[in-house]
Amino acid sequence: MPKVTIAQNILAVNENIAQEIHQSLTERSIRTINIMSSPGAGKTTLLERTIERLHKQLGIGVIEGDVETSNDAERIEAAGAETVQINTRGACHLEAHMISDALAQLDLTRINLLIIENIGNLVCPAAWDLGEDVRVVVASTTEGDDKPAKYPQMFAISQIMIVNKIDLLPYVDYDLQKVRRQALAINPHLRIFEVSCRTGEGLDEWCDWLTTFAHGV
Repeated sequence: MPKVTIAQNILAVNENIAQEIHQSLTERSIRTINIMSSPGAGKTTLLERTIERLHKQLGIGVIEGDVETSNDAERIEAAGAETVQINTRGACHLEAHMISDALAQLDLTRINLLIIENIGNLVCPAAWDLGEDVRVVVASTTEGDDKPAKYPQMFAISQIMIVNKIDLLPYVDYDLQKVRRQALAINPHLRIFEVSCRTGEGLDEWCDWLTTFAHGV
């Protein structure tokens, strides 16, 4: 019982900080998305392709979460976005106080779209509000078509699902319609984008939505 109480208290503190972050960013007209996935689903490559297409249209800032290294942050910065690296040193998710600290390192006057790339994990990040407007879950054709069924909470709390690496569909055992059915059974309001970062298929639709979202439409 004490462990449950402690966990509830930690989450309550996190929620309070997340609300403060959301209010502050909203007052600055900054829209925020929290991107989550299992390791290797292609979050960073998706962000690279997205930023390459949109950095001349939008002021984009990225908070990059990893257990160790700054490899992904360096890739994102090279694509054209102001980037702050968070290394959790073993923790399996980002927390709101980490985001608050990272925001102090960004020039928020130049940003109207903030992207948080969370730790590669389909369990822990689902429980932690980071002050975002929208949660995005990335699934990929290389990781199996059972992810919505195995990790329903992640798909339940997300507003957007991106199915990545669709160029590999002819070569992997992945039932795209099954994934769509499972995900929509969990969350009927989930918006689904199917993309390939290698060929560019589906990226225009995703970037059009993101631009509209960033402009508050």
